[in-house]
This record gives sequence, structure tokens and C-alpha cells, in this order.
Amino acid sequence: MSELAKEMKRLRDSIVDAIRDEETINSETVTNEVVIEDDQDFHEEFGYLAFSEDENDMFEAEYQGRKVKLNKPMRGDVKKFKVYVKNDKGNVIKVSFGDPNMKIKKSNPARRKSFRARHNCDNPGPKTKARYWSCRKW
Repeated sequence: MSELAKEMKRLRDSIVDAIRDEETINSETVTNEVVIEDDQDFHEEFGYLAFSEDENDMFEAEYQGRKVKLNKPMRGDVKKFKVYVKNDKGNVIKVSFGDPNMKIKKSNPARRKSFRARHNCDNPGPKTKARYWSCRKW
């Protein structure tokens, strides 16, 4: 082999090794898990992940004369959290859930498992019920 051919082979091998290293780095970053804490808002971190088929119904509706965001849990007034949703008839309703005097410790696997079993979170029901939103938080 000539010197030029040996040099080209060496460069090709180094490029292939660099690409393999980059693929390994990229695959490691893809597998990292993102954890949202209780005080963080998912929508503020990642934005809305859905779209509305109706142009006039873009995640907002009117509830008792004021604009509210639909399907976005927020701190409540009567209970710990509240969320505005549309029911089967198309009316906007407020669903309140959670005990304002209790802290949830969903980072504890035993408590999380017990809560989800107690509230039957495998079958949470419709969005118009507090159980759906409470299970979604857990």
C-alpha cells in the first residue's frame, strides 16, 4: 500500500470511531429521564402538547364571564387545586380537588402505590371528576 492509501485508511477509521462515539453520547442523552417537581408547571416547561380542531376553542373558554385555560390544573381557592374542563354538554365547569392542609409525598413509592390503589387510578374516569385529576397528579 502506498503512504497516501495508508493515511486515507487511518483518517477513515478515526472518523468512523468519532461517529460511533457521538452516537453513544446521543443515545445516552436520549435515555435520560426528565422529572417535574411539584412546584414546577409542565406546560411552562414544555408547552402544550395537543391541538384543538376548532379554531375558536384554543385551550381557553369563558367561565362565569372571564377567560380561563382548559385542562390546566392550578392552585385552588376552595380546595388545593382546581381545573376548568368542558363537560359532555359543552359547558365549562370547575373541578376542585385535593386537601389544602395536607402535603403529598409522591416521591415515596409505598405511599404512591397505596394512593393509586385506594383511588383506583388505573381507571380514573372522566375529566369532569376530581379523581381523574388527583390520579393524574400522582
